[in-house]
Amino acid sequence: MSISEEFLYGDDIHPIDIVETLAEHHDWEFDRVTDDQIAMAVEGQWRTYSITLAWSARDEMLRLICTFEMEPPEHRLPALYEALNGANDLCWGGGFSFWTGQRLMVWRYGLVLAGGQMAGPEQVDRLISGAVSSCERFYPAFQLVAWADRTPADALQVAIAEAYGRA
Repeated sequence: MSISEEFLYGDDIHPIDIVETLAEHHDWEFDRVTDDQIAMAVEGQWRTYSITLAWSARDEMLRLICTFEMEPPEHRLPALYEALNGANDLCWGGGFSFWTGQRLMVWRYGLVLAGGQMAGPEQVDRLISGAVSSCERFYPAFQLVAWADRTPADALQVAIAEAYGRA
């Protein structure tokens, strides 16, 4: 049975219920924090990413936050912020920021579901996989800027295009 078929006969399905079903389907570790929020861990090539999705009925938005720890030296923060700007210029949806106080790199995206729209399981799955793909794509560039003293422009060359397949 496809993921979509599990929801075929439901009326007014809560977006976080869809996320929980996807997490179970992919065997991701997750915690349903509240009725409107779920946190999970998704394994990537470079690291495990912490992903939180929250539903705001008031804003009619499903918000995704994907984080990973990063502790760059203070003197490299200006270069890291420049690399973030460059990475965001290369992204179609969502964007990166660095939460200095928490020492977290963050990918954020908000899916607007105004007017009673509903996200389908494939759409939510794509939302999560897109966040992980973006983090995987730019993780090496952020590391090069923070720890190898590479310029942001030089470091972003490793993320200039998405990789497909295996070598």
